[in-house]
Amino acid sequence: MPPPQLVETACRTLLNRVRGPLPFRWSANPYRGCQHDCAYCFARSSYALLGYDPSADFAGLVEVKVNAPEALHRDLSRRSWRRELIAVGTACDPYQPAELHYRLTRRCLAVLVRHANPTSIVTKSPFILRDRDILQELGRQAPLTVNFSVSFLDRDRWRRIEPSTAPPWKRLGALEQLAKAGVRAGVLMAPVMPGINDDPATLEQVVRAARDHGASFVAANALFLQPATRQAFFDALAIHYPHLLPLYARLYDHAYAPPRYRAQVQREIDELKRRFALDDRWTEDDRSQPGQLRLPGLLAAVAHRPPTLPARPPDAALASAFCPA
Repeated sequence: MPPPQLVETACRTLLNRVRGPLPFRWSANPYRGCQHDCAYCFARSSYALLGYDPSADFAGLVEVKVNAPEALHRDLSRRSWRRELIAVGTACDPYQPAELHYRLTRRCLAVLVRHANPTSIVTKSPFILRDRDILQELGRQAPLTVNFSVSFLDRDRWRRIEPSTAPPWKRLGALEQLAKAGVRAGVLMAPVMPGINDDPATLEQVVRAARDHGASFVAANALFLQPATRQAFFDALAIHYPHLLPLYARLYDHAYAPPRYRAQVQREIDELKRRFALDDRWTEDDRSQPGQLRLPGLLAAVAHRPPTLPARPPDAALASAFCPA
C-alpha cells in the first residue's frame, strides 16, 4: 500500500453532534479518515458523503485538522457547554500513524484536562501509552474510559481483516499497562463478524484475555454494514473468505444483521462476562451528572437486546442458525 496523502485542514469546531442510539451525544476526531484501513470500519460512510472513494480514499487520503486543539478549547469554553461526555476516535483512530508527527490527540487531551471534561477513547494502537501521564491526569479530573478494540487474537485473522493495525496482543499489553497506571480501560469486541469471529472459542478467548490483562469491562457489538462499508468489506471477503459471501449476502440485505443473531451474540458475551467476573461495574462517578455517564464500553448501549430467545441450536454455526433462508 502506498503512503497515505496527509492533507492539512482547519476546522471551525471539533465537536460533532451525534444522532442515533449511542451512549454519547458528542464526538471529537482530530483526523478524518484512518490509516488503519480496517475493512469493516463504519466511518467509511462519512467519506462517501464528502464525495471521496470510501474504499481507496479512507486510508489513502487522511485529513489532518491542524487546529483541532484550539477549536476544541473554543467549543468547551462556550457558556452553553455542560461538560457532557465526549467520545474521541469514533470516525478515525486518534492514535493512527499521523499522530506520531502531529500530536493532535495529545494536545486535545490537554484541553480536556484543562476543562475537566468526561471523555471516552477508542483505539487499536498501543501508541496511546505515550500519553499515559496525561490520561492519568484526565482520569483524576473527570470520568475517563479507554476502549481497546480487540475482535480476535490470532495472527491469521488479524492479517486478513486488520493488516495495518498493531497486533491485538500488543493492544492488550497496552491495556494492562494503563490499568496498572490507574486508567480505566477495557475491551470493545466490535465488530463480531458472522463466520469469522463469532464462534464460542474466539469469543471466550477474547473475554478471557481481557480479564487476564486487567480490563475493567468488555463490550461487544455485531458487524454493522452501511452501503459504503459494505462494498469495502465484501471486497475483503472475496479475497480472504469467499465461501462466506453467500452467507453475508443473506444476513446483510440491509445495514444490520437479523435481530435474533444480534441478541444471541449479546447473550453469549453476557454469559462470558459473568463467567470471567467482567460484569459491567458502575461507580458513583458514573452517575455523577446527567449526560456524563462513563459507560463500560463505548458502544455497549448500541447492542440490541430483544426479549430472551431460545438457546442456540446444538452443533449449528451461530450465523447460520439465525440467517434468513
